[in-house]
Amino acid sequence: MKYVPRFPLLPLLCTLLCFNCLTQDKETNRIPTGYASDDPGFAPPTIKKSIAQTLQGRPDLSIDEQIALYRRLRKEDPMGYNFDNEDEMTMYGYRLLWNDEPDKALQIFKLIVEVFPESSNPYDSLGEAYLVLGDSLRALKNYNISLKINPENFNAEDQIARIQNPGIKFPSLSEKFRMQYGAAAYREDLVELGEKLLKYHPHALKFTTLEEFQRTLNAKQRLIDETTTFAEFAWHCSELIALIKCSHTGMGSFFLESEMLPPDRRFPLRVRLIENELYLTKDAPEAGIITKDRIVAINGESVPDLVQDVFRHMQSQGNVSTSKVHSFNRWSSVLIPYALDFPEHFEIQIASHPKPIAISASASAGAPTMDAPYTTCMKDFCLDWLDAKKTAVLTLPSFNFYPWNNLDLFEEFLDSSFAQIRENTTEKLIIDLRGNGGGSPQAGVYLLRHLTEKPFVYFPQADNDTQTVQPIENRFGGKVLFLIDGDGKSTTGHVMALVKEHKLGIIVGEELGSNHFCTAGQTLLRLKNTRLEFYVANTASSVLVKSLPDDRGILPDFAINQDIDDYLNGIDTVLKYAMELVP
Repeated sequence: MKYVPRFPLLPLLCTLLCFNCLTQDKETNRIPTGYASDDPGFAPPTIKKSIAQTLQGRPDLSIDEQIALYRRLRKEDPMGYNFDNEDEMTMYGYRLLWNDEPDKALQIFKLIVEVFPESSNPYDSLGEAYLVLGDSLRALKNYNISLKINPENFNAEDQIARIQNPGIKFPSLSEKFRMQYGAAAYREDLVELGEKLLKYHPHALKFTTLEEFQRTLNAKQRLIDETTTFAEFAWHCSELIALIKCSHTGMGSFFLESEMLPPDRRFPLRVRLIENELYLTKDAPEAGIITKDRIVAINGESVPDLVQDVFRHMQSQGNVSTSKVHSFNRWSSVLIPYALDFPEHFEIQIASHPKPIAISASASAGAPTMDAPYTTCMKDFCLDWLDAKKTAVLTLPSFNFYPWNNLDLFEEFLDSSFAQIRENTTEKLIIDLRGNGGGSPQAGVYLLRHLTEKPFVYFPQADNDTQTVQPIENRFGGKVLFLIDGDGKSTTGHVMALVKEHKLGIIVGEELGSNHFCTAGQTLLRLKNTRLEFYVANTASSVLVKSLPDDRGILPDFAINQDIDDYLNGIDTVLKYAMELVP
């Protein structure tokens, strides 16, 4: 089942995937012209309804009646619904499965197999439903069909192995940390990794060259010998993958590396990278160093060199570096040990200390820190008021709201929020998209509808509800400011590209981690010998803008960064600046 990759905490990754993106011309990446809101011939397109959402909206019908409705609509109104969207129907089936309704899910998966008989994924899903229902023979049959159609479906491969040999046990990530597979196996897997990246990614060489890619692959092969561990091999792989410069292609952020790393090998200090300088953010009295001390070197390697080494292993969109800074700050307790070859001890050079300070790696360092440089909304979305309700702050941590699941909740929240804003005659609206990892284009479109004065195209040449942004009646007409940061990914890049293109507000913060160009979707793959799993973007889409560069994130109108003092004192520098910017 391609939507449930087997990485810890992977729901965070799901926000990086802009589902239903449209595939563009792989050779030219050209975007059709002639779509502008002020064109005399501009007309709204015919919008296809979501068939999955239609079925989901009829809980009064039995599952058999829902399927009968599907068949009737497909026959009577084939162009009115998105019957060709296998993904939405699959997710509807999984929603039923996850809601402990496997019998209903089974019927939906059977329908998808009927409609898409040449696709591998429906048989995989059907096999899973049969397995939940305890019918291993039918599960085995469907997993075999899925694997025959798609030999890369290693989930089906593993399920077949488990059904045929219930006692089979695969090594855990922690067990694989020190495992050695042999130089020949590693080199074979590196070649396989390179081939699959180039095969499955629609724009694998957009931000690099074939020569550079092959040169890096060859260099990694030369570093491998019989003593190379799986952890070291995975670190080599991450650098090769990072060359693609795609925020949707990787090994699961650094969950893999974190799960493998023994607790007593973690970097023991809490640190934060700000403006290329590394600061201690928590006292370490046993080492005689305190909060705000600046670290200039670790184990003899200067901080700038260490950071650049780590950055070479980080996935990003194009040449955006702000996203890498956020990732470094989140995973520093893991990344520093990998970059320094897993030392048992660290020597920390502090700017104000004449000699290096020895400190041991420690299990007490804990898991990677997720602390943000500002107060975050701890719910799906938040509406707050400032200045006696003259200013509204709309915080949207995610666009992860889909027609097959919960888009209606997002739309209801926006409708209610903008109604309150009008009722309070609010003059200024701050939309906080910092940390928004993306989600559905439908959610992005609905936000833009509340802000735009004229209709404009979202995805060119689309035939669904993400093509044209139509203004909502009684849209907000006051002053709008957007807060962005390097953690803004995927659909957030689409939304902010259109905000910039159509001048829908003032943008404050740092370079966004994404832009108008989005490689998305997901093909989950595995290497033959080491069983290392990774995912590759399999679609490409771009919203309609005129001149924004593909290799940079959306740039703010006012670039504001938080310094170490504001961070330690809990001052939201970006929000504070936005409040003062427009009276």
